Amino acid sequence: MISTATTGTMAVDWEARTDFDRLRNERLGRLRAQLEASDLGAVLAFDFSNIRYMTATHIGTWAMDKLIRFSLLTRNSDPISWDFGSAAKHHRLHNPWLNETHSEMDADPHAPHHGATRPRAESGARAGISTLRGAFHPDAGIADEVAAKIKRELEKFGLLNEPLGVDVIELPIMFALQRAGITVVDGQQVFMEARRVKTQDEITLLTQSASMVDAAYENLYEFLRPGVRENETVGLVAKTLYDLGSEYVEGVNAISGERCSPHPHVYSDRIIRPGDPAFFDILHSFNGYRTCYYRTFAVGSASRAQRDAYVRAREYMDNAIALVRPGATTADIVAVWPKAEEFGFPDEEAAFALQYGHGVGLSIWEKPIFSRLVSFDHPEVLEAGMVFALETYWPSADGIGAARIEEEVVVTENGCEVITKFPAEDLLVAGGNRYFTINGPLNPLRSSQSHLNRPGA
Repeated sequence: MISTATTGTMAVDWEARTDFDRLRNERLGRLRAQLEASDLGAVLAFDFSNIRYMTATHIGTWAMDKLIRFSLLTRNSDPISWDFGSAAKHHRLHNPWLNETHSEMDADPHAPHHGATRPRAESGARAGISTLRGAFHPDAGIADEVAAKIKRELEKFGLLNEPLGVDVIELPIMFALQRAGITVVDGQQVFMEARRVKTQDEITLLTQSASMVDAAYENLYEFLRPGVRENETVGLVAKTLYDLGSEYVEGVNAISGERCSPHPHVYSDRIIRPGDPAFFDILHSFNGYRTCYYRTFAVGSASRAQRDAYVRAREYMDNAIALVRPGATTADIVAVWPKAEEFGFPDEEAAFALQYGHGVGLSIWEKPIFSRLVSFDHPEVLEAGMVFALETYWPSADGIGAARIEEEVVVTENGCEVITKFPAEDLLVAGGNRYFTINGPLNPLRSSQSHLNRPGA
């Protein structure tokens, strides 16, 4: 039975919470199963999230864009991780799973063992760096050193003549691997397929991560009012999440007023004005597991056009969620969403990511993908244990604003459960009940153009 229950964020001795040993073992088991089902001899990861999925190592999000760390999993060995020397030393001391193996060829033949786990002949935590995205001088030979490290392991485990799958790679590294006689092929699908369906512990962490955004939206709703700037809301959300234990606030997409349509996908220093629409996307990581979570507000009051846009976006969302169950396909979902031409775009590529869905895990935009651009021709079948976000968008008829809603769902045995809990069934007015006229509270359903609110206008 899949559970979306949440607990506290710490480990305790009196309650079963996330089992991190089980999390590591099940992730590696799924990756190994995908490797064995492929025609590859090994997979090499430079992507930060794939390294974490494979090795359960983490050295801080500052390293996410460096492509300097790399990890290898072969058919005949457990993972080997190359990292900054000090980090590798830390891994040997504090990541004992890198010093153990389940593979005969990887084990220390002289060491005693218990069950299937044996001490390794060599630790899986090793010093080694890549080219730092070209920052090292090409003549320093760093790329060839990386290739030599990989070739040594492939030879050791009898896999040098088998294809090596790589997720992402710098060209100097790829060329060096090829000069070393290694056949380099695309390995992304091995990782993506392993990560497609989540384990129970992954679902627990994803739900916990979403609950932290619930709290951030509560604080944002209380703070949001005319006169604050978009960047101030970003700071408030980031502080809330870090105070709650987030390891990384990837982004807060704060969009208000006329900036809502078309959606620019980046916040600014714009001052939020009375009657503005404002929508936000909050992306952060808790123990590696991410969120992608939009909400839309009206600030002070909402125009009828903004209310109508929200109703439309919500209708598309609810129709999609109603179809989510094992056996349904991504094509079934996107069929209830509007065509690009219906909301002002010439084709599906131009409207990409507005009516959209994507898997959420150690990164956002995992499998499965929901889009009218690809899902009709390449439908994906939904399975219990998948976790994904569904996003809808609708511009307001007055050309000023738009509504953006996103819900994260877990596919259960019989349907799905929504894990993004901040209220979104109706358009919320933030900073409301602040204005009083001689006739009583100002109507929250009004145009920001005052003259349009007279009777009969």
